[in-house]
Amino acid sequence: MPTYDVDIEGQIYEWDRDSITVPELRELAGYAPDQQLIEVDLQDNTETVLAEDALVPLKPGKGFAKKVVFKRG
Repeated sequence: MPTYDVDIEGQIYEWDRDSITVPELRELAGYAPDQQLIEVDLQDNTETVLAEDALVPLKPGKGFAKKVVFKRG
């Protein structure tokens, strides 16, 4: 089974599924349940505020996939 690297404010967390929800991201990082999350595309530095019901697709490894990080809003 592939593992996925989830970068939350520079801290790398391993994840075992090909997607992650906003509540799962918060739990992984230890953020408060009401903390807003933002996805940052590192290629063009665009930011997207994640909806509470967003399901974020992940790609395995650190290689050639779209690079994104998540941060608090």
